Amino acid sequence: MDGEVRYITLVCDDVPYSVVLADPGTRTMDVLKEIRRLTGLSLWHGKLLIGQLPATVLEDQPEDTARTAASALCAVGAVAHAVEQTD
Repeated sequence: MDGEVRYITLVCDDVPYSVVLADPGTRTMDVLKEIRRLTGLSLWHGKLLIGQLPATVLEDQPEDTARTAASALCAVGAVAHAVEQTD
């Protein structure tokens, strides 16, 4: 390796996922509380998010984290999906 430069390409198998809220359902306050628990947003910012549907609640998450978050939102009456991010 006398002065030879080598480059290594890293391959990442973990594709990032987003959690997309499609519909808050009828239990809006419960959905707002869950958004707050998942993201740390205030209830006011959560309400703004719900007003812009479909809304991305979380981005750049591992698949299991995104699916768990989407399930938590669905458990309180929302329609949410874990979506593979494509760039």
